[in-house]
Amino acid sequence: MSVGMSSTRDAQPAPDAAAPRPAADPAGLGIDPDDLPDGLVVADEHGHVVCFNAAAQRITAVPAADALGQRLEKALPLEDLEGRRWWQLTDPYGGLAIRVGQPERNLLLPGGREVLVTVRYVRGEPTGPVRRVVVSIRDTEARRRTERSHAELIATVAHELRSPLTSVKGFTATLLAKWSRFTDDQKRLMLETVDADADRVTRLIAELLDISRIDSGRLELRRQPVDIGAAVGRHIQAYVAAGQPADRFLLRLEQPLPALWADPDKVDQVLSNLLENAVRHGEGTVTIDVTPSASPREGEDTGTSVTVSDEGAGIPEESMNRVFTRFWRGSKRGGTGLGLYIVKGIVEAHGGVITVGRAPGGGAEFRFTLPVSAPAYLT
Repeated sequence: MSVGMSSTRDAQPAPDAAAPRPAADPAGLGIDPDDLPDGLVVADEHGHVVCFNAAAQRITAVPAADALGQRLEKALPLEDLEGRRWWQLTDPYGGLAIRVGQPERNLLLPGGREVLVTVRYVRGEPTGPVRRVVVSIRDTEARRRTERSHAELIATVAHELRSPLTSVKGFTATLLAKWSRFTDDQKRLMLETVDADADRVTRLIAELLDISRIDSGRLELRRQPVDIGAAVGRHIQAYVAAGQPADRFLLRLEQPLPALWADPDKVDQVLSNLLENAVRHGEGTVTIDVTPSASPREGEDTGTSVTVSDEGAGIPEESMNRVFTRFWRGSKRGGTGLGLYIVKGIVEAHGGVITVGRAPGGGAEFRFTLPVSAPAYLT
């Protein structure tokens, strides 16, 4: 690996140090260490730093000019989480000659900042003396954000599961213990409550599975021809059957629509979430516009856009950039805050895009666009 001039030329070695030498670049790629996203520190066979890239400067707050030529333990004074000096503890230039390095672990910089450090011992031959110590340094903030996100997810799931499971357990235990004391109508009411709570648990588990697949890039799509207008119509009919006034919904179809190939179940899930948000959190008429549009995918000319808007208070401007994140809730009226995160994942898995804005009537406006995406065997 070649060493950038900014990382090597200006520094002078300590009086007792061998002259710094550029790190090797056996592949001949000519990669500048300053282009690497992680911190890179390289020490020679004498333990003097010969490379200290820009990311290492940023993470450690130590200028390269101060680090180059210094002893490794002085330029990068790491401690483990128990306060022990790391280089004295591991002794990279001594100890067992079969060692190849140190696995990634959390260590502390002066001042207590935590970093992730991986070390590689480069030997000229197996069991030979160490010729290079290559240290990779990564900031822990991204990992901490991920860990916090996972902790929040677990806490939310535990909270959401507790209520329905408590209800299910209470009603079933009561029915088993005192079955003969209840009338048929009372039994039916309790069993209907158990059934509804079981559905709630099932929905939550389905959301968690969707999140897992979205985060890992394993969300499977089974593309079929989808009549998006008919799909929206079915959702509207279901709301009307459940008691919503028919005149609350306005469906506008712009014909002709391109033939859309998508996963019908996933499209239904997207429509269900967006319409539920408009009905529960919005006010006035819920308008659904289905129109042909430019495809969001390169190489395709056409796509289909669906816009769902209402006439409520809308979403505050400061919240617009958080709408599709986990646990965002537009109001305190129930929900896990996972629905729109899943919607975004489904739309993007189809190669589409989704946006949020303010509707002409003042409420929230969600718009997603899907490419035509005919299966390969039909193209």
